[in-house]
Amino acid sequence: MAGNDPRWKNLARRGVKIGKEALSHFQCAISVEENRVNAGKGSANFGKESPRYDGGKSGCRYHAAVKTALERDMNRVLLIDDDVELVEMLREYLEQDGYAVHAEHDGRSGLREALTGRYDIAVLDVMMPGQNGVETLRQLRRDSHLPVLMLTAKGDDTDRILGLEMGADDYVPKPCTPRELSARIRAILRRARPAPEERRADQLAFGLLEMWPEQRRAAWGGRQVELTSTEFNLLEVLLRNPGRTVSKQELSEKALGRPLARFDRNIDVHMSSLRQKLGTLPDGRSCIHTVHRQGYLLIKD
Repeated sequence: MAGNDPRWKNLARRGVKIGKEALSHFQCAISVEENRVNAGKGSANFGKESPRYDGGKSGCRYHAAVKTALERDMNRVLLIDDDVELVEMLREYLEQDGYAVHAEHDGRSGLREALTGRYDIAVLDVMMPGQNGVETLRQLRRDSHLPVLMLTAKGDDTDRILGLEMGADDYVPKPCTPRELSARIRAILRRARPAPEERRADQLAFGLLEMWPEQRRAAWGGRQVELTSTEFNLLEVLLRNPGRTVSKQELSEKALGRPLARFDRNIDVHMSSLRQKLGTLPDGRSCIHTVHRQGYLLIKD
């Protein structure tokens, strides 16, 4: 039955909650599928193994119901990459890992799809013909805070930094393994939607800075500040540690959900963006202070 099916176990392992309706549809569809396989082409009952199977029509309907019911409880990933073969490989792995995946193969169609509001995260390739990934991200950030994971050429710091400056949450150099990509996606989503036990204090405040973690809102001197998911996470870590220098390693682990890699400038680029978005102190300094070779410190005077 469904409880023993590897697809079901994948969902259970990831903590995906499935309602009774979805469970019923899932069990029905798995039963239809297994009966068809077990009956064999030589059987006189082939195609009629289940009372709920009527020559394929009900089977299709139940499978569609399963897909719809399960996807309601899955994280939805939008892949935007012109490499069709790579996308199919990543799609297959991510679906097995419990994600609902949709793919687009150019920047313009990817942008349209990303703006529908149907997705929890977009995985965006930088190098695409026509409208490239950086331009797609720039246009996306005008109207959406959808978390974005960039796929960049290995060793290409220019595209990587530009993507982060445009509002990408993180990046993965190509070629990458599907397992690494899945782990990065999971880390971004976990930080974008922290579990209830991770949510504390309705409001955090330090000087002119205010944050509401539950609502994912931030303000400086009463003025709303628009932040990406990763920028919000980084600022929240600093705000929970006022007056203490927070190392880049700690920031990476708590805000990005991964250890700091060697020569990784991700944190620095995001901090630069935060400084531009936040206001200054009365003396003109930024509230985010760099402590040489140590990390960052949030100050209020």
